[in-house]
Amino acid sequence: MASYVAAIDQGTTSTRCMIFDHGGRVVAVDQVEHRQIFPKAGWVEHDPEEIWSNTRQVCAGALAKADLVTSEIAAVGITNQRETTVVWDKSTGKPVYNAIVWQDTRTDGIVGELAEEGGQNRFHAKTGLTLSPYFSGTKIRWILDNVDGVRARAEKGELLFGNMDTWVLWNCTGGPDGGLHVTDPTNASRTLLMDLEKLEWDEDICREIGVPTSMLPEIRSSSEVYGHFRERGVFGGLPIAGILGDQQAATFGQACLSPGEAKNTYGTGNFLLLNTGTEPVLSQNGLLTTVGYKIGSNDTVYCLEGSIAVTGSLVQWLRDNLGLIGSAPEIEQIARSVDDNGGAYFVPAFSGLFAPHWRSDARGAIVGLTRFVNRGHLARAVLEATAFQTREVIEAMNADSGVPLKSLKVDGGMVGNELLMQFQADILGVPVIRPTVSETTALGAAYAAGLAVGFWAGEDDIRSNWAKDKQWDPVMPEERRTHEYAQWQKAVTKTFDWA
Repeated sequence: MASYVAAIDQGTTSTRCMIFDHGGRVVAVDQVEHRQIFPKAGWVEHDPEEIWSNTRQVCAGALAKADLVTSEIAAVGITNQRETTVVWDKSTGKPVYNAIVWQDTRTDGIVGELAEEGGQNRFHAKTGLTLSPYFSGTKIRWILDNVDGVRARAEKGELLFGNMDTWVLWNCTGGPDGGLHVTDPTNASRTLLMDLEKLEWDEDICREIGVPTSMLPEIRSSSEVYGHFRERGVFGGLPIAGILGDQQAATFGQACLSPGEAKNTYGTGNFLLLNTGTEPVLSQNGLLTTVGYKIGSNDTVYCLEGSIAVTGSLVQWLRDNLGLIGSAPEIEQIARSVDDNGGAYFVPAFSGLFAPHWRSDARGAIVGLTRFVNRGHLARAVLEATAFQTREVIEAMNADSGVPLKSLKVDGGMVGNELLMQFQADILGVPVIRPTVSETTALGAAYAAGLAVGFWAGEDDIRSNWAKDKQWDPVMPEERRTHEYAQWQKAVTKTFDWA
């Protein structure tokens, strides 16, 4: 009898497979990093074939680590880095170009061209999104315009597009030999091409951006049996029954299933989502409106989202580019060597600023440096940048929703950093709560797949599985909180108009 559910978590820096039991507890995990390719300043790419190879490896690895056989797995879900764009030949399965990653800013010129008519909010009413290089639509357009012969092949119907969920699903279900070309509304809502209310590709927007609709995958719900793994290989014959973009998956895994519930994921970037119920709320304060999830034939649930481009990846930059730390966990120890940031503020606008500023012309800056500032102060400034950016997004979210945040559920790799979590509570002035299972992205995808096959009976099972691990309450005096945040806001203005 099947006692477990698996999830493929295809992320920005790695791919992993996690296996969960009925209580939502982690049984096994296997993870492999992939290369980050930087051909030019502002360009970020991945090799889709490397990622597909890693996907097979981690699925086999997780099964082996748990000492399980395929028949003990009820279903498999997929969660993925959103917006990262792959275009491939449907007869050979070969990508026509590397995957263009969500952080990539090369389409800034295309965005500017599109904004000449209707401005940055040209497609906002239909898509919930602002015009930005962040989203998939302009990345597809760049590939079609810049890779020899590709546009003609696309218009002949020879090429397919997908975010990483679609690329993984297509390969898992057979690739050129009958692979399914499918996505879910959470991923489709990140392309700049989908009508938020109809959950359909908008032909007018596709035409205006320059993307043939023949390339686009079928949009199905976030929780249903799409198909099965090809018989040969790991997980052979298992149903693939859930797809959620990574941030929506974390929201689902955190059991933010009622309007007004919010979570913040601390990963490569930070992503704060607020459940707004079954009606989309269009932001007036620089946030995105996105599909939160759609379970089977149930009503679609929407979210407001604040996306922050650089948080965990700033720690990686400190390690890999500057060599100031030997490993990511080391930053907490170094930051604890000082009592504060020494007056230094780090605004990591490496590829511009996302919510709520949406300034692609911004670039990173360290401000407030004096001879007093040392390695510990810089380490602390790096961590504090994550918390300050989160407060900016929450203030915008409070303004849009009209409901002040009372507490914040957190998850992701950085929530093990207790100094950061305390500072986050301090700068927000509300409790910060970490769940027992902090890697809720994979758990959310597992829940979506398990619901589709009856492994979990309904959302009450998800709520009852959620448990608190630790809570941080604010202790910073209000006067200092106000001062620190004002200094941060001043630092942000120094990054504008640089590129």
